[in-house]
Amino acid sequence: MKLLVTGGAGYVGSVCAVHLVEAGHEVVVLDDLSTGHRDAVPADARFVEADLAQAADTVLAEGFDGVLHFAAKSLVGESVQKPELYWRGNVVTAVALLDAMVAHGTPRLVFSSTAATYGEPEQVPIREDAPTRPTNPYGASKLAIDHAIGSYARAHGFAATSLRYFNVAGAHGRVGERHVVETHLIPLVLQVATGQREAVQIFGDDWPTPDGTCVRDYIHIDDLAAAHLLALGAGRPGEHAIYNLGSGSGFSVREVVEVCRAVTGHPIPAEVAPRRGGDPAVLVASSAAATAALGWHPEKTDLHTIVGDAWRFTQERQPA
Repeated sequence: MKLLVTGGAGYVGSVCAVHLVEAGHEVVVLDDLSTGHRDAVPADARFVEADLAQAADTVLAEGFDGVLHFAAKSLVGESVQKPELYWRGNVVTAVALLDAMVAHGTPRLVFSSTAATYGEPEQVPIREDAPTRPTNPYGASKLAIDHAIGSYARAHGFAATSLRYFNVAGAHGRVGERHVVETHLIPLVLQVATGQREAVQIFGDDWPTPDGTCVRDYIHIDDLAAAHLLALGAGRPGEHAIYNLGSGSGFSVREVVEVCRAVTGHPIPAEVAPRRGGDPAVLVASSAAATAALGWHPEKTDLHTIVGDAWRFTQERQPA
């Protein structure tokens, strides 16, 4: 298939683009490089550097079999301080993409959504029928896009799938996490091992969890990419499916730090800081629906494997 990957120079988008190329698809990556990296785009993919909202119509006019939409702003703190960036950059841009898909008869869409659409869960593991009550504009913007996709799919007959996930980690060869503003736990811990920061902060050690620190679901980037490829082929015209992606279990902050210590051989000092407002104690997703509908089974669920791949990527990018 000929596929457009929006945001394909970012972490998740670029790894998915690599998997698509390896599967034999013709891939076009559209990214404005505001947060992505040109060298993360697969060599065998065509790259278009442009603003998605402005370029979607022109690019899709070429004729495509599908779109995988990753382009988005994704910093929770920034979304609270500057919500306009998220309503405009995420929602308005997504509507422009949907309009272009309708105009040019693009038949299928896979959307990179987020479990932040659920907010603080009533039950874990979180299922797709859980209430959606996002606690920040980032999660709210993604939920709004999910609603828009559903209405467009039903009205215009294209097949759409939204995939909601929490903490993506690990690396695929030379492609991994390297955000300008890093907020994810594993790369932050590894920055201590490389000397970029002195210690890692643990926000609260008195949570109602086995070791007192927050528990989160981690999914390997390769497993995540595999789910996107499966979703691409499983969508049905006129329907919008939503699936959570997760391991079904979680790891605490202390467990992540301990595994990072074991993998890197570095002591990695950790400092306990006050809890952050709005942090739930446990966030774990149920992927039973994705397993049943897509046949998706995550294979790299061991935390040592996830951290090991991330550490190899981090080391390779260190100056000699």
